[in-house]
Amino acid sequence: MTNPLLQDWTTPFQIAPFDAISDDDFAPAVEQALAAHRDEIEAIASASETPSFTNTIEALEAAGASLDQVLNVFFNLVGADSNPAREALQREFSPKLAAHFSQISSNKALFARVADLWERRDALDLTAEQARVLMLKHRNLVRSGAALEGADEARMTEIKERLAVLGTEFTQNLLADERDWTLPLAEADLEGLPGFVVAAARAAGEEKGADGPVVTLSRSLIVPFLQFSPRRDLRETAFRAWAARGANGGATDNRAIAAEILGLREERARLLGYDSFADYKLETEMAKTPAAVRDLLMAVWEPAVARARADADALTEMMRADGINGPLAPWDWRYYSEKRRLAEHDLDEAALKPYFQLERMIEAAFACATRLFDLQFAPLDVPLYHPDCRAWEVTRNGAHVAVFIGDYFARGSKRSGAWCSAMRAQAKFPKPQTPVVVNVCNFAKGDPALLSYDDARTLFHEFGHALHQMLSDVTYESVSGTSVARDFVELPSQLYEHWLDVPQVLAEFATHVETGAAMPQEMLDKVLAAATYDMGFQTVEYVASALVDLAFHDGPAPSDPMARQEEVLREIGMPEAIAMRHATPHFAHVFAGDGYSSGYYSYMWSEVMDADAFAAFEEAGGAFDPERAAALEQHILSTGGSRDAAELYTAFRGRLPGVEALLTGRGLAAE
Repeated sequence: MTNPLLQDWTTPFQIAPFDAISDDDFAPAVEQALAAHRDEIEAIASASETPSFTNTIEALEAAGASLDQVLNVFFNLVGADSNPAREALQREFSPKLAAHFSQISSNKALFARVADLWERRDALDLTAEQARVLMLKHRNLVRSGAALEGADEARMTEIKERLAVLGTEFTQNLLADERDWTLPLAEADLEGLPGFVVAAARAAGEEKGADGPVVTLSRSLIVPFLQFSPRRDLRETAFRAWAARGANGGATDNRAIAAEILGLREERARLLGYDSFADYKLETEMAKTPAAVRDLLMAVWEPAVARARADADALTEMMRADGINGPLAPWDWRYYSEKRRLAEHDLDEAALKPYFQLERMIEAAFACATRLFDLQFAPLDVPLYHPDCRAWEVTRNGAHVAVFIGDYFARGSKRSGAWCSAMRAQAKFPKPQTPVVVNVCNFAKGDPALLSYDDARTLFHEFGHALHQMLSDVTYESVSGTSVARDFVELPSQLYEHWLDVPQVLAEFATHVETGAAMPQEMLDKVLAAATYDMGFQTVEYVASALVDLAFHDGPAPSDPMARQEEVLREIGMPEAIAMRHATPHFAHVFAGDGYSSGYYSYMWSEVMDADAFAAFEEAGGAFDPERAAALEQHILSTGGSRDAAELYTAFRGRLPGVEALLTGRGLAAE
């Protein structure tokens, strides 16, 4: 029988035929697709014709289509709905794929053709997008080691293969720790917890096959438990387990893996002539240098840590009033901060949450996209990879634009966090193709599902990424959608979060789960007034993680990352009652792959732009100003990586932003 992964799919909009695919299909499909890609690359490299953009660069763009089709399905499944068979396949595929792409980057004949075109680029009469694609192809080959020779070339291949193995091990260890830990709750342990937390704990217990409610390490469950449980002993148990992911000893411990990854990254950078991995990684980003990153982070750190220390004093007083005389601990912060928020802003998360129904927040994200970009969303009835998934056709003026898939609920087979991926990216070459975009979240399941305000922001954030994919309008897939500088990729997602806070959006879609009534104006005012509440804590836990990431990669790799982590936290004066958002053993952004390595700062870099970009709407006709929306699509959302990121932002705003808008938006600006 023909492998369904390698067929031309005749499903609606060529969505993967999930009901026809089995795990047994992946290994033979990958082998066949790898062989086809090798043949395509060899044909390009060995061509007798003089190199041209068509026979070399466009040929590279067209090559590997079947491999992309197989891997896009596989990696979506292994992240969102893993199982032992898929995890074993991931361990098998990772070094194999690393070796495959290393062979391409070390193909001297191929590199010679691309280098020849690069030298003759001014005489090739290329479009602006073609010139960009040529530059990126040449640069990527050089940065992959294409110019290396002999022992250095062989060592680079070894490093890439080993890093692929280690990244997979790190990811699977973390998933195992998150999947296997639960805190059973007796009925007495539920006292003081709001109904939505109890319901989420009961649902988690059912999903885990437990006899009763449990707390898991899913953020959407453990955070509200830490916010509301009056049982300090249980909060400590839960927090310590959450903080210890990847550092529990035994087969799933990630500490030695992190150390080896850092050492290999440094060696890789030095083989390519860079002083450090951070210098190598940041060269292609907007920030350009480690010094620029550190300057931004420290400009935010100082006011944030000052605010956090003042907040810690206030929370400690509240703890003393409860008769607890020890120091404020990380498992205390969220609990007393929630009580303080209720006291100071009269804003109760338990009273607020019924207004943030998942269904209504999906509607809100869609409605904002309709008003801004004239997109329409209609449900699709197609087979998907899990019963929790839903799909919509996205159209504009009756024309098909994309397929959007939402996978919102936490489960043991899904890695933690939230992300956006494309099972197929937009392109016009070698043939027109529309995107199939997936948003994956980890919200607590309920009937109906209720979100925290932070969950709702996550939903808008990931949908901002989806819009970047769906509205892409470029020729070549390599510069499509989110294929942009890492410190630019978060701009559309973080910018879209602002529409959740628009008063008329909340007024229309924040409706009570039981009565259907709109959020009372008084509560709406409190929500907006408290938007920057506890921002010292939120900023400190994030910036500390970004500074540790930078320190790991800017200089010699630490032999003991945990010791280096503690050294950095001491140097910056990390408050003892706040933990890093992502400690080293579970810092998947940095160690599951190279994506955010030396680049976790990019959320903050993008936030500088998103605060300034939303200000452009406010300075114009408001949040739904049609001219600003058109400019946003024209200069940022539709252009992908077809132009330099700084150039794109300047085209939208007329200038690059400063840090002031970010500090003001976080409530950290000097008064």
